[in-house]
Order: sequence, then structure tokens, then C-alpha cells
Amino acid sequence: MGTRISLTVNAKRYDIDIDEQFAPFLLEQMQEDFNLNGNNDLKLLLQAYIRNSYRLFEDREQIDALLKRLEEQAH
Repeated sequence: MGTRISLTVNAKRYDIDIDEQFAPFLLEQMQEDFNLNGNNDLKLLLQAYIRNSYRLFEDREQIDALLKRLEEQAH
């Protein structure tokens, strides 16, 4: 069974069905980025996308650095 989260962008409501286990995490993130009870413009959506993409970039950099250290220790 899934969970439904709604978001309004440019006066249009979007209902998103997601996995129950993922829902609390996504809702917490969305509350940081969006007004869940009102309208969000496209600029806000783009800013949130870029902010989250940067977080993924930082995570990838950290994972790559850890993998490199583990490889060096294995040799």
C-alpha cells in the first residue's frame, strides 16, 4: 500500500503516490523545500531541485572518497 502526498505548483495540485517506508523521509524533505499548504512557483521548485542535486553531488563525493580509502587500505 502506498502513501499519497500532495503539492501545489503554479496553482495546479499534484498528488504523488509513494512507498509507505519512503513517505516520512520525503515529507520531511518537502517540508523544508516547499509550502505544503499553499502554492509554490516554478522558481521555488527549481531551487529545491538544484539544492537536492547538490546534496547528491556532495554525497557522491564522500562515497567516492571513502571507496578510495578502502581500496588503498586493502592493498
